[in-house]
Amino acid sequence: MRHGISRLSRPRNAMHAERGEKEHRIRWIEAGFIVCAAIIAARCFWLQVVEGRAYRLLATDQHELQRKLVPARGQILVRDRVDGSLHPLAANRDAWTLYAVPREMDDIGAVAREIAPYAGKTEAELAERWNANKDRAYDPLAKGLEADAVNEIRAKNLKGIGLVKGWQRFYPEADIGGQLIGFVRTDDAGQGEGTYGIEGSLNDVLAGTPGFVSAQKDASGRRLMLAGGTIRDAEDGSDVILTIDRTIQYETCASLKRAVAAADADGGTVIVMDPNTGAIIAMCSTPDFDPETYGETKDISAFNNPATFSTYEPGSVFKAFTMAIGIDRGKVSPNTTYEDTGIVKIDKYEIKNSDLKANGVQTMTNVLEKSLNTGTIFVERQLGIDAFRSGVEAFGFGAKTGIELSPEAKGNISSLSKSSEIYGATASFGQGITVTPIQLASAFSALANGGRLMRPYVVDEVIHPDGSREKTKPVVVRKPITARTSDMIRGMLVSVIEHGHGARAAVPGYYVAGKTGTAQVANPYGPGYLKDVTMTTFAGFVPANDPAFVIIARLVKPRAGKWAETNTAPLFHDVAAFALAYAGVPSERAIGPAAKENIPTLPVVTGTPDIVSIEGEGQAPATPGEPSNASASSTVPSSLRP
Repeated sequence: MRHGISRLSRPRNAMHAERGEKEHRIRWIEAGFIVCAAIIAARCFWLQVVEGRAYRLLATDQHELQRKLVPARGQILVRDRVDGSLHPLAANRDAWTLYAVPREMDDIGAVAREIAPYAGKTEAELAERWNANKDRAYDPLAKGLEADAVNEIRAKNLKGIGLVKGWQRFYPEADIGGQLIGFVRTDDAGQGEGTYGIEGSLNDVLAGTPGFVSAQKDASGRRLMLAGGTIRDAEDGSDVILTIDRTIQYETCASLKRAVAAADADGGTVIVMDPNTGAIIAMCSTPDFDPETYGETKDISAFNNPATFSTYEPGSVFKAFTMAIGIDRGKVSPNTTYEDTGIVKIDKYEIKNSDLKANGVQTMTNVLEKSLNTGTIFVERQLGIDAFRSGVEAFGFGAKTGIELSPEAKGNISSLSKSSEIYGATASFGQGITVTPIQLASAFSALANGGRLMRPYVVDEVIHPDGSREKTKPVVVRKPITARTSDMIRGMLVSVIEHGHGARAAVPGYYVAGKTGTAQVANPYGPGYLKDVTMTTFAGFVPANDPAFVIIARLVKPRAGKWAETNTAPLFHDVAAFALAYAGVPSERAIGPAAKENIPTLPVVTGTPDIVSIEGEGQAPATPGEPSNASASSTVPSSLRP
């Protein structure tokens, strides 16, 4: 019996053990389910809450991604001097993109017929396009649609046609300087890239940072919605406030256009600069283009800004710098004299004055008043080529100014490194070297402001999306001349207006300091210069005793009156007279006959006058055999009036 009882008890124990193992396995399975459920719940939380926005975007069509991830471009603004108000030169406005989803269309032909006028296509073109791509989910048809067209399209209630709201660059101010502003090219994805002008130079600042959405994809390129996704918000661009005065800019552009038309010139440039800070108050050139319709511009060279990119031989305006360098190095003074025989012979070349006269004993002030080529050659010889070249470089010629506009040319003064004496002689009166208008504005500011070469700038302030502001601070590059030299050259340049060729630049009630310059134009196809073709420039500042504005006025190849005193001097007057009145700059002299009695006395330097005779034969001027251009400036000009 005991054996029998024993045999019966073993199965019972085995059954208990087996039941326990099953319960143990069940508990493990339950735990596993709980863990899996927790993982799934956590993953769902991550996908729906943490990354939910990313996946909602991933689930949308391409046009919705575009709308969510493209940043708003910053504005380009200018101030009005009177009330300080800001006005946009470049801004954004609502614009809609029209798109099609062929796979959603019930009747492709009917949709094509209704939508063709808005897409700029024929009904047949659209039908053929969609029938060839029936599975296409996004087909952009037109950009920049305005509200009226959008309302008409929506009223048609067409299946397979959609509209997405975006932005379009808008230029509300006409005739105010397209080359200064530039333009924006926008692609089908809504991304805009600034080109030329401020739009191009500051594209990184204005454009902002595009957003970013990513997800893993399978072998077929389909998004795996459970494989992880990330999103980075788009960051809008910054607003840029320019130093440009809105009203002075507009009037400067208008005055330039009138002057170009009156002179029958190929074009022109005017720069108005604050000599004390380097801030550009106005910058205008013509021919120009309209940023709103840049695609209609036939000559793409019109996109480049001549104020910073165009190099040319400045002519007699450069005599002001030659004289300033000579005075600063102690080689001459305003009352230093020499004997002008009317001609200087250097090797096989002969250089004459523009008036073809021998003027006898002349002071350095007379040299600027009468614009005597022989006089500046005299100064350059007193200096020596090394000191002259060093002085020219100190004024910033031959190097970029660093203004925030690109492209910027650096000009060419390489002829001053050549051994022949002829190159220094011709450079002394502004031929055989090339400069840009912005270099002239910067260098003339140093003559006006006590000898400080200021870095020109056109961006006054940047306002970032977070509200922080970045203000541009004026930068002194160097001091090419002393304050004493600046005082002397200012007085001499006033005398050019009062007694010399610059009379038409005078502004009643103010002392104007300036210099005319008429230069020949190098032959682009061979040696020498073009016959009877000139570039005319007037460079000056006003009021002379406390300058508020430096103004550079330049005309390209004028045909009706080819001398600076007849076309760019009056242009300077028009721009200066308006700027002074608009800015409320107090007058400094009487108007009328009494004005002549108040001409400022030129600085007098004591000492024995230097009298030098420069002799030569009365032959016609000659030119070396090298062309004068941006890469090799070395020719000797014919005699010209200033």
